[in-house]
Amino acid sequence: MKPVTFGLTLVGMDPDVKPTSPLPDGWSALAGRSSTLLRETQDEGGGWPASPTFPPYGFCWFRDGSFVAEGASASGLLPEADRFNAWCADVLKRERPAVDAVVDAVAAGTDLADSNYLPARYAIDGTRHVDDWWNFQVDGYGSWLWALERHLGRSGGRVAPYADAVETATRYLVATGRGTCRDWWEEHRDQHHVTTLAGVSAGLLAAVRMGSLDRELADRAADVAAEARADILGSGVHNGHLVKWLGGDEIDASLLAVAALYDVLPLDDALVVATVDHVEALLTDGGVHRYPTDTFYGGGQWPVLACLLAWHHARAGSATRAHELLDWVVGTTDADLLLPEQVAPRLAPDRLAEWDERWGPSAHPLVWSHGMFLGALAVLTQAEG
Repeated sequence: MKPVTFGLTLVGMDPDVKPTSPLPDGWSALAGRSSTLLRETQDEGGGWPASPTFPPYGFCWFRDGSFVAEGASASGLLPEADRFNAWCADVLKRERPAVDAVVDAVAAGTDLADSNYLPARYAIDGTRHVDDWWNFQVDGYGSWLWALERHLGRSGGRVAPYADAVETATRYLVATGRGTCRDWWEEHRDQHHVTTLAGVSAGLLAAVRMGSLDRELADRAADVAAEARADILGSGVHNGHLVKWLGGDEIDASLLAVAALYDVLPLDDALVVATVDHVEALLTDGGVHRYPTDTFYGGGQWPVLACLLAWHHARAGSATRAHELLDWVVGTTDADLLLPEQVAPRLAPDRLAEWDERWGPSAHPLVWSHGMFLGALAVLTQAEG
């Protein structure tokens, strides 16, 4: 898999890969600005802050960072993706004793406090930051394995430097991946989340395919990946579409990742088609809302999710719809071509003030938005090429 360059001069780009037609107005400029932002905001150690200007997001998430690294890798920023993957490997090396303790406790049936599990976010230097954040989420570790395999496939890199970290992440997901935790949005600690289960399944299968696990762990990882998929198909469906958590009935735009990113179900599976239709009907108004009852900063529309929906349509052969969504994303930039976390219209505008008073205006820029734009653009360019 070769990196796509979009006609830009990027570090590590392959000059033989070019789009078949010029990009629409504004897309090239935003792609270039996104690449620059990723280079400018990445710490020398490899971590990306979720936002360089919004203090609550001045940390590196495994989830957000993995999707940013995927966008970097797909657009030719191979050294930047290398540095992020090395950052993750260093974190997991330090966390190995904690993972050993979690694995032993789970095997013994011992209850653990959330603080005993691996956190979703770390300080930029890779150390734990102890506070009251909603930190117990496991999808990021699956997403990292998913993104690492894709990056190594593009770059021709070897898995050997990451083998210990891959093993540590795999053992952690085998122990915790099918349990309750917080979702992509750091909510609903007591639920089994379908998107999380998909990320766990995809990450474990990526770890198996990379070939560095011993046979016993590889077999167990493949079994847990299959079990997580079976969980989704068994209890993660309502009225013919996927739902936010097992046994529930609510739609959530993160469910687009089940097929578009993680390939846990085929893009043309009836469940996937119905889920996309529900997202389009209930959550899309130019951009894409997270879920119907969202109140965070008033429940606005997220460029990240518009990119994710465009990613799906690009892969599913609906290029026209993908273009519409990426046009909308480009339209949310400010004068400096920076993308926000979310924009109006809002589902709960009366709830905006409480968040403004708590943390100030929402994150702008959101590095994840820029990474997802690059990733979606790469998929669309490849589909049209």
